[in-house]
Amino acid sequence: MSQTAVPAAGASLSAARRARELAEATDGRMVDVLVVGLGATGAGAALDAAARGLDVVAVDAHDLAFGTSRWSSKLVHGGLRYLASAQFDVAHESAVERGVLMERTAPHLVRAQPFVLPLTGLVSRGQAALAWAGFRAGDALRLSARTARATLPAPRRLSPVETRHLAPALRSGGLRGGLLSWDGRLTDDARLVTALARTAAARHARVLTRVRALELTASGARVRDELTGEEGEIRARAVINASGVWAGDLVDGIRIRPSRGTHLVLRSEHIGPLPAGLHIPIPGETNRFVLVLPQDDGRVYVGLTDEPLDGPVPDVPDVPETDIGFLLDVLGSVLDVPVRRGDVVGAFAGLRPLLDTSGTAHGGASRTADISRRHAVLTSPDGVVSVVGGKLTTYRRMAEDAVNAAVDARGLAAGPSPTAALPLVGAAAPRALAALRAPRRLVQRYGIEAPAVHALAGQDPRLAEPVVPGHPVTGAEVLWALRHEGALDEADLLDRRTRIGLVPADRAEALEAVRALMGEAAPLA
Repeated sequence: MSQTAVPAAGASLSAARRARELAEATDGRMVDVLVVGLGATGAGAALDAAARGLDVVAVDAHDLAFGTSRWSSKLVHGGLRYLASAQFDVAHESAVERGVLMERTAPHLVRAQPFVLPLTGLVSRGQAALAWAGFRAGDALRLSARTARATLPAPRRLSPVETRHLAPALRSGGLRGGLLSWDGRLTDDARLVTALARTAAARHARVLTRVRALELTASGARVRDELTGEEGEIRARAVINASGVWAGDLVDGIRIRPSRGTHLVLRSEHIGPLPAGLHIPIPGETNRFVLVLPQDDGRVYVGLTDEPLDGPVPDVPDVPETDIGFLLDVLGSVLDVPVRRGDVVGAFAGLRPLLDTSGTAHGGASRTADISRRHAVLTSPDGVVSVVGGKLTTYRRMAEDAVNAAVDARGLAAGPSPTAALPLVGAAAPRALAALRAPRRLVQRYGIEAPAVHALAGQDPRLAEPVVPGHPVTGAEVLWALRHEGALDEADLLDRRTRIGLVPADRAEALEAVRALMGEAAPLA
C-alpha cells in the first residue's frame, strides 16, 4: 500500500485485529467497561468511555450497525415533530445533537438537506399555516441550539414555479406552491456507526464483532465467538447493555415496544430529478409525513411507517405488503406519474427500540407513533446499565448518559465526556474537505481518508471500476472496508459498509466481484 493510502492512526479494524483483541479480552484480565451492542448508541458508548481514558471492550453478536442503526431514514432530525407534542426537552436535545454532528464531530457525513412540502389540494390553508408555523419553530430550535445559519438555511415559502423546479415530478394541477425547510442528512447511517467504532478503536477500545453475549452480570459476560463457536468470559468493572430492541433479552425487567419503520427503495428514474427531498402529508395526520429522500447512488428512499411489532424480534425485519401499499398510496397523491409496485426495487424496515413504560405489555399509548422518543438509562438490581429508547440523532447524548451511569454506579475514575467536541475518523472543517484531491462522493463517505481510498483505485485499474454496473461503489471501497473497516464477509460489505444490498438484484450481481476482492484482500486481513 502506498504512503497515501494510510488510514487514521490506530483506527483500522480487521480480522487479524479482532482475533488478537478477542484473545486479550477473554484471557482473564479485568477491563473497566464492557459494552454490548454496536449500533450507534453502543459504538458511541464505547467511544465515550474510551475517550475518558477507560479500558473498553465492545461486542456485538453480528456486525457494526447490524440492527436498527442501518435502517433509519438517514436523517439527523432537529426535533420539530417533538415540539408539536410538547416534548420540548427532546426537541432541544435533538437540535443540539444535530448541530454537534454537522459542525463538530462529523461534518463529512452530515450535511444540510432541503425538503419541499407541496401545497396541493390535499393540504388545507389551515394545515399549511400550521406547517409553516412548525418550520419557523424549527428554525428557532436551530437558533437555541446555536447552529449557524450557514449550516442550516432558513425556511421559506415557494411559488408554484419554484416548487416544481425543486421537485419536477409533482403534479402541477392544484399546486399552490410549497414550503421549503432544511434538516440534517446523513450520507449513510451505517457509515456513521463505522466511524464511531473506528474512532473508539483509535482510543484503544477493543471492538469485536461476531461475539455474542450469552449472559450478562454486573461483573462481565459469558460470550461466544460466532466464527469458531468457542466460549469465554469477559470480566469488567461496569457493563453497559446497548443492544436496542434486544435489550430485554439480556436484562430482566426491561420492556421494549418495537415500532416498525418501513422504507421503499426506488431507482431515481422512476421519480425523475429531485434537487430537494419531499415532505408529503399523511392524510388524517397533523404532524406526520412520508419522506422522499434522493440518494447520491441513483436511488431514492421513500418512508416511513410507524407501526407496532408484536411477537419475537427478528434479526432482520420483514417488510409487509401493507406498508409498501401505504407508502405508494401517499406518494401517488402528489406525483404527476404514479410509482407502481413493480417500480419498487427494494424495501427495508427498522425497529425503533421504544421503552414501554405502561406497566403492561400493550397498555399506555395506543400507537407507537404516540410513544415518547425520550431515552432512558436503567440500572438493574445487580448493577447492569441499560440504555434504551431515543433515536439515531441523539446517540451521543444517550451514550454519554449511559457511561455516566456506569461510572457512578461502579465508582470508576473518569472525567466528563469529551465527545461533543471529538471529531470522528475522517472529520475535518468544510474548507479542508473541499480542498481534498478526491471525488466528492468519496469525500462525503470517507472525509479526509478519501484520498487514501482513491489512491487504491490508482494502483489497480480494476479497483476503479464499479462493483456492479449502475452503482457507484468501486472495488477500492470494498478493499478499504476489508482492510480498515472490520468487514469480515460478503454481508458486511454489501449490506453495511456499502449499501449495494438494499436492492436484491444489485446484491446478487455484485456478489461474485466482492468474493474475488475478498480473496485478494485475505493476505492483508
